[in-house]
Order: sequence, then structure tokens, then C-alpha cells
Amino acid sequence: MRAITMKLAINWKQYLNYFDWQKILITVTEKIIMIILLSILMLTCRRIGKSLINHFFKKYHQKYRDTVTEKRVRTFHTLSMNILNYCLWFFWIYSVLSTIGVPVGTLIASAGVFSLAIGLGAQGFVTDIVSGFFILLEKQIEVGEYVQINTIKGTITAVGLRTTQVVADDGTLNFIPNRTITTISNMSRNNMTAMIQVAILPETPIDKVIKIIREVNKSQQAKYPDIVGDPKILGTINTPDGKLVVQVNITTKNGAQYNVSHDFLAMYLSELNKNNIQLPSSPVVVQGSPNK
Repeated sequence: MRAITMKLAINWKQYLNYFDWQKILITVTEKIIMIILLSILMLTCRRIGKSLINHFFKKYHQKYRDTVTEKRVRTFHTLSMNILNYCLWFFWIYSVLSTIGVPVGTLIASAGVFSLAIGLGAQGFVTDIVSGFFILLEKQIEVGEYVQINTIKGTITAVGLRTTQVVADDGTLNFIPNRTITTISNMSRNNMTAMIQVAILPETPIDKVIKIIREVNKSQQAKYPDIVGDPKILGTINTPDGKLVVQVNITTKNGAQYNVSHDFLAMYLSELNKNNIQLPSSPVVVQGSPNK
């Protein structure tokens, strides 16, 4: 047994002697240095590219500040940043693989099943890009707009070729693949309707309630420049859950419907209480219906 062990140790040493360890060390060191240089080059190009893009869009941000066009500028600003990152990462990965001796082009062309797997995996990526392209082309959404995409409601923070980023009302940042976007409800393009429903009892004097609401509207409307047109009192309505309400629709500029709903509901309830009108304990507010 000892003789066999010694023989194996000798064979192992002879096997190791076949390698030129100095050459291997030099080659590995060269590859590592090359990868480090490529990484530094990519980071430098990324920094320069971001600076150039920010400088280019800065003048347009200033020129179109507080206009509808500014949202379009912000959208293309974030899109340009995304394209820059995609291109730099692609060339960095390709360069690193080529540096360590991986024939990327030949590998993809001759891998057979591997190529098919990459193609199937890239199908979703291509679908994302095509969907994102048409979303941008048709100007369906812009950065800064308040939208509902599928079941997610919030503010657009970035529109890319692959994903769209939406910050929800509770602060959650949602990354939505463009291929999954089936419905977009844009609530920042048109005037909105604040629908205020004040719950009442069957024995409530409806005429008196409507008169008080009309007086509140008349005295307070001028204090809200975001209100478009006169408030409309629709009268008594039965809601799907069986409640009896007096509904008031107030058309506002987009984004202002929430404050108007909260403020006017509070003023209605305050005046009704001052006039000793008995109301149920749970008034209802329905916000944000688009008014085209």
C-alpha cells in the first residue's frame, strides 16, 4: 500500500511538472489586469455618458419647465440613461468573455440547444422592447403622470424600453415589464371629477341639505382656482351597497381632485352639523373619475 501511495505521489508531481506555472501566472495576471482596465473604461464611459446626457437635457428642462412638454423631456431623459446602461453592460460582458478566451459569436452560433434556450429567454426581452417602443411612440404615458397600469396605481418615475417604474400611493416602487401592460388609465391628461357623496337618512330634509351644499359651493368655489366650471349637485342617489346619498360632482384640474374632495366634504359636514341635520356616521367620498 505504501509503495502504491508513493508511486501515485510521484506520478502526480510529474503531471504537475507538465504545466508552465510561470506562464500560467503571467497569463492569468494579464487577464485580470485587462478585465480591471475594461471595468474602469466602462465606468468612465458611463460617467461621461451620463454627464453628456444630463447636460444635453438640462437646457430642455429649463426651457420647458412647468409645461406639458417637460414630462416628455423627462421621459426621454430616463430612456436615454437606460439605453446607455444597456449598451455599456453588453459591450463590457462581451469584452470580458472575449478577454478570457470565450468565442462568444461562435459559441452562440454553434451551441444548438443552448442557442434555442437563449432565443426563448430573449423572446420576452424583445416583447418588452417592442411594447415599450409603442408606448413611447403613442405617448401613452410620461414621467411624472399619475396613472393606473393594470391593477397598480401611482406616479410614473421612469419609462424604459424594458420596464416602466411606478411609485404607488404608499411609496412602493413597482417595476412593470412592458409586455405585461394591458391597460393604462392616464389620470393626468384630462380634467378630473371629484365625486363627493354625503350619506343621508331617509328622514333627512333633502331640500335643506341641497340648499346648504349649494351655499357652500357658492361661497367657497372662488377660493379654489383648480376648480373648472360650477359644481353640479346631482341630488339623491342609491349606492350599490344600499346607502342613500346626495352626490356632488366638482370638475377640477388633474391632480387637484383629492384636495377638493376632502375640503368640500369637510365643509359640507360642518355646515350640516351647524344646522342640526342628522346624518349617518360614515359619509362616502369617491375620487378621481376622469372628465373628458
